[in-house]
Amino acid sequence: MSTTSKDSAPGTLGAPNARRSTMKAVAVLPGKPNSIHLRDVPMASAHDVPNGRGVLVRVLRVGVDGTDKEINAAEYGKAPPGDDYLILGHESFGVVEAVAPGVTEFAPGDCVVATVRRPGSSLYDAIGLQDMTTDDTYYERGINLLHGFLAEYYSENADFLVKVPTVLLSVGVLLEPVSVAEKAIGQAFEIQRRLRVWQPKRALVLGTGTLGLLASMILRLRGLEVLAMGKTPRPYLNADLLEPIGVGYQSTQDVSIAEASRTHGPFDLIIEGTGYSPLVFEAMESLARNGVLVLLSVTGGDRRIEIPADRINQGFVLGNKVLVGSVNASRADYMTGVSDLAQAELAHPHWLDKLLTHKVRGLENYRALMDTLVSGTNTIKVYCEVAEQ
Repeated sequence: MSTTSKDSAPGTLGAPNARRSTMKAVAVLPGKPNSIHLRDVPMASAHDVPNGRGVLVRVLRVGVDGTDKEINAAEYGKAPPGDDYLILGHESFGVVEAVAPGVTEFAPGDCVVATVRRPGSSLYDAIGLQDMTTDDTYYERGINLLHGFLAEYYSENADFLVKVPTVLLSVGVLLEPVSVAEKAIGQAFEIQRRLRVWQPKRALVLGTGTLGLLASMILRLRGLEVLAMGKTPRPYLNADLLEPIGVGYQSTQDVSIAEASRTHGPFDLIIEGTGYSPLVFEAMESLARNGVLVLLSVTGGDRRIEIPADRINQGFVLGNKVLVGSVNASRADYMTGVSDLAQAELAHPHWLDKLLTHKVRGLENYRALMDTLVSGTNTIKVYCEVAEQ
């Protein structure tokens, strides 16, 4: 098994040493609130993966988001069979250290990102669309039944890795949230193939966190006029970041979706990612004829509101409108994400870097990582720098 750097003392962060039996990882005890901790876990190896398809990856950066916060709050998440802990982290970025004999598409030194969901038993899983699984039980790294990437190393089947070009080394950790936005937008265009000549002009992005900012960027790359709406009034960092890429911003505290639609015109495509379900029904009324509304929010609770059901129903029927949910992403969405990130870097140099607002160095600072994520003060993307390039 070859590596890209020389062995160093056992226990040194990021040092590939065959004599090491353990490595450091940040984990939780699923079901126990605020159980985040640093622990020693078995050292990963390319030989952990069957059929000679294993790749050993040294972790450089791991992004964290609301999912990690909710798992640490014991709202969901399950440990892999045989373990009572779950290694966190589903937004990965790392460098290949070693490959098993059956791997030819990656080599030591390649920078990679791993996809999140793994195949189950449905027909969709069998054709590489596990993000479309119909199984009740799903397998997601760092989320459910599979360990994540917030560790010194991880091993993975080469089929679930995506190579990241050197132009994206500083922003590769954004690829997982980009893939979610890519899937949502890609599904909208796929659905609208029914129209043969769908040419959307205006898009509305609801929610201006990391996902909303990236979705706005992708839509601009597709040539759409884009308005983003969020709860926070100006002055607002996220709104300031939208201006350089030609995206307008309005606060839902100042303007309703209906008012925005009257000002800008009905929206051909709406991406909803606010986590606030009542906005969905406002968005349904502001969708243009032949339009698509894509829902990305995973909302809990039992919120109830009164809605103009007949008017919404009539508008959807007479307007040939579509409402669709989208979760996770396929490997193809990651590949599209690589292309769009590279295009964005060329069109707006260093804009993506500005989304990486909060860096926490070292796995040992896991509490600061979670506290920064929970505080949410002027944060866009919080990430852990596990090791240097």
